[in-house]
Amino acid sequence: MKKCLLGLLAVVFVNFFVYSQGASIKGTVRDTLGNPLFNTKILVEGLGRGAVTNDLGQYEIKDIPSGKYTVLFRNIEFKALSRNVELIAPQTFVLNVMLSNEKEFEEVLIIGYGTTRTSDMTGAATIVGKEDFVKGNVGTPEQLIQGKVAGVKINSNDGAPGSGSTIRLRGGTSINASNDPLLVVDGVPLDNGGVAGSPNPLSLINPDDIESFVILKDASATAIYGSRGANGVILITTKKGSKKTDQVRATLNTNVSYMTIPKYAEVLSGDDFRRLVDSLGTPAQKARLGAENTDWQREVFNSAFTTDVNASVSGGIKNLPYRLSIGNRGENGLLRGDKFTRNSLSLNLNPTFLNNKLLIEFNNRLAQTSNSFANRGALGAAYFDPTQPVRSDSSIYVPYDGYFEWLQNNGNPNVIAPRNPVALLAHREDRSTVFRYIGNLKATYTVHGFEDLKFTMNVGTDQMVGSGYSITQAVSGSGFFSEGSYNDYRQRKGNKLLEVYANYNNASKGSKHYVDATLAYTAQDWFTFSPNRPTYNQAKDSIINPAPANPFDTRNALISMIGRSIYSYDNRYVLTATLRRDGSSRFSPQTRWGLFPSVAAAWIVTKEKFMEDKMKHLNLLKVRAGWGVTGQQDGIGDYAYIPNYFIGGPTAQYSFGGTFFNIIRPDGFDANLKWETTASINMGVDFGLFKDRISGSIDVYRKDTRDLLATVPVAAGTNFTNQILTNVGSMRNQGIEFSLNSGIIAKKDMRLNVLANATYNQNEVLKLSQVEDPNATGVLVGGIAGGVGNTIQIHQVGFPTFAYYVLEQRYDVNGNYIEAGTANPNGGNYTLLDAFVDQNGDEIINAQDRYIFQQAVPKWFLGLSLDFTYKKWFAGMSARSELGGYIYNNIRSNNSSYQSIGGTQNFLNNIASFYQEDGRRFNTEQQYWSDHFMEKANFFRLDYVSLGYDFGKLKVLKDKVSFRASCVVNNVIVVTKYSGLDPEINGGIDNNIYPRPRVYSINLSFNF
Repeated sequence: MKKCLLGLLAVVFVNFFVYSQGASIKGTVRDTLGNPLFNTKILVEGLGRGAVTNDLGQYEIKDIPSGKYTVLFRNIEFKALSRNVELIAPQTFVLNVMLSNEKEFEEVLIIGYGTTRTSDMTGAATIVGKEDFVKGNVGTPEQLIQGKVAGVKINSNDGAPGSGSTIRLRGGTSINASNDPLLVVDGVPLDNGGVAGSPNPLSLINPDDIESFVILKDASATAIYGSRGANGVILITTKKGSKKTDQVRATLNTNVSYMTIPKYAEVLSGDDFRRLVDSLGTPAQKARLGAENTDWQREVFNSAFTTDVNASVSGGIKNLPYRLSIGNRGENGLLRGDKFTRNSLSLNLNPTFLNNKLLIEFNNRLAQTSNSFANRGALGAAYFDPTQPVRSDSSIYVPYDGYFEWLQNNGNPNVIAPRNPVALLAHREDRSTVFRYIGNLKATYTVHGFEDLKFTMNVGTDQMVGSGYSITQAVSGSGFFSEGSYNDYRQRKGNKLLEVYANYNNASKGSKHYVDATLAYTAQDWFTFSPNRPTYNQAKDSIINPAPANPFDTRNALISMIGRSIYSYDNRYVLTATLRRDGSSRFSPQTRWGLFPSVAAAWIVTKEKFMEDKMKHLNLLKVRAGWGVTGQQDGIGDYAYIPNYFIGGPTAQYSFGGTFFNIIRPDGFDANLKWETTASINMGVDFGLFKDRISGSIDVYRKDTRDLLATVPVAAGTNFTNQILTNVGSMRNQGIEFSLNSGIIAKKDMRLNVLANATYNQNEVLKLSQVEDPNATGVLVGGIAGGVGNTIQIHQVGFPTFAYYVLEQRYDVNGNYIEAGTANPNGGNYTLLDAFVDQNGDEIINAQDRYIFQQAVPKWFLGLSLDFTYKKWFAGMSARSELGGYIYNNIRSNNSSYQSIGGTQNFLNNIASFYQEDGRRFNTEQQYWSDHFMEKANFFRLDYVSLGYDFGKLKVLKDKVSFRASCVVNNVIVVTKYSGLDPEINGGIDNNIYPRPRVYSINLSFNF
């Protein structure tokens, strides 16, 4: 950070020799009574530059190129105003304006199949513009709003390049169906599933192209998407050109980042490991010790660089606004050999015809990613024997390309031993290439002579193609017995969209009775196709695994009819009603159609006459309430309701007359599958104080999911499987959200804005079977490392989903936990009854003594952002916190006992340094289910801090280019009591995580 700041200061110093002043606009914004208007937004259209008024209504926009512009003034309580100006550098143009105090909400919000005035929004919705995005090294779109929105929990899956995030809006609504929100880019619903070879489908969308996000959270807002909106909807709008100017604008944004590992796993050093084995080990274990001190983590991990370059050209030619952008991102991973490269191209055209009666939106974005995947098996490098060398002594024997490997007595690799992690990286090549195209053509026609009526048709598509190969070398320990391996793959996924809708809006009439009505028909279909390929040896002269008989080919479709009506009286009372009917091919004709209604109302209290002379500092008070039903069918099979038969492989053949034939095997199915539905209630309050100097909202919600899609055991002989996905139960999510935006400082040369949010969410399983059984154990989930088929979590009625299912640990008089099999000071060895609480009193410790302990998902998640400007300096920070969740430390349970060292199977493992903390010396049995390994997952993470300077026009470039520079540090610090690497673990089980990097970035932005 120090080097970063020194570099930035050096650039500032150079600025005094190269800086040149452009034209400026400044002035004061007042209402019709002469009062200064705080927080009015001023935008120079076509330039993308603007300002916000301070306490005195003053604003100033500097360094504007000479030319003609349209300046737009917007304040949420006043009628918008625009002025045309002609600027000549380096003059200052004074533009004072007065906004009408006839309160008219002119701001509009995209809500799906159209827009609505912000005053008429009755549901829970939040907009996040580019000025509030997360700064620094951002690789995927969802990271732009991490920690910015109440009710939205975004956790990066890990630190791998191109890795995605898990997004949850107000908790998950399902157990086995999808819990991901619907993502819509410029009107095209995306396929969240990804394609083979892609680390994350969202990684193919360039964050630099995004203008804003609108997050729809409650059913009254999302019901317009029916079966798509059960988990919320995120609407992404990309940057467009402007027809307000015929001047061409170009931007160049560059980011160079240096990434380091903030924390390594704590394991025994080579010397500590030798001392431990020498003191406690068997003669066989001692004989296997080496003489090295190898830090395996530093052998497989390294610091890395990332570059991100984006250029765009935008403008307008008469009635043709356009924006063309290209981008390149090259991201090296912390794990040696990991690399992600993205090339992106986007073109947005927005022409108008027929005297602006016909508006065309033509959005295109194409991306190509190249991926080099390092062998994830090396992530367990910390636990390879630290006394062994990376390479064997070449003077004796050089098999396996010279890398050390654990061997059998005959010199072959030990098949149950871990492989050399450095060799795993060196001996495997895994590459992929993925293409994705997202595009749509949208035409909106305003009926001539009846301008209140518009017709819209939107056709779009989302297409992905992924291909790749993986090679394991024959000289490697992992490829020794098969002479290496080679396999390639290819997959195509895509969907097509057709939407036709009509909208009636009488806003132009100025009536107290405002009506906005929409009728729509939509159809969308999806497909996935993958040809089957065999696995060869490295030389490709023999087949290891033959290809299955038939390719993977699956399709599904969704057809919907939609109606929505918004009625507002005198801009005070608003009523919204929505009805959507969905039909999905994933269900039988008898259960195919679902009906999803919603209704909501709002009362703008500050519009009432009785409020005019009261609470003068309260400029907005809006009360909202809504109810709605949404559906769920994502995440289930396309043909799960009909009998399916599959051709068995070589291990499933039947002999007739000495000839073996592949058999056809049935798969489990449920003919009665139907929609999983979620009914939600939302009540909220929006407020603004001191002319929106302080603004925010409070929402209380409850979501009840019925006909829950869950995979549950079935009685033997009743189906062709022992577990099946079916509609069996219900669950509930409920909580409260609070968001606050405050302009703490709003002076001419100094501004400080604070954005804070807090969310409490609690879920509970209400039902898990079609027939109530008070003795039912529940559904065991959450597989852990250690043993075979062990789990640590459970879905159980009356408890949260993914609750932990553990044994209650006993402790001795010194506070040390008791281990079965270790010496009891009172004589003999401790038994399981000594180590754990016998919950049912039968004097046997088994699965019946496990109890439900807390939950993995946090109950509270908080966000805080600060943005500060002083003259040409700007700075910011963003932080998040999660409270109330727990982690099962599988590293501690599986790798911190002396038993983990091994030795009976001709190899040794390192162990976690927790061994020394826990005092575990002689335990003879792993105790995976002990609640001793449960730890609080509370954390505070400072996501980024930034500091920058706006240089304005550069004289050395003849005043044609403006320049901004900033220094950003991402993943600055994590404050937590969790003993592992990182408390932010999706799923709540920590056994092997790709570390999240700390990133130091220099960002340069040029505007031409």
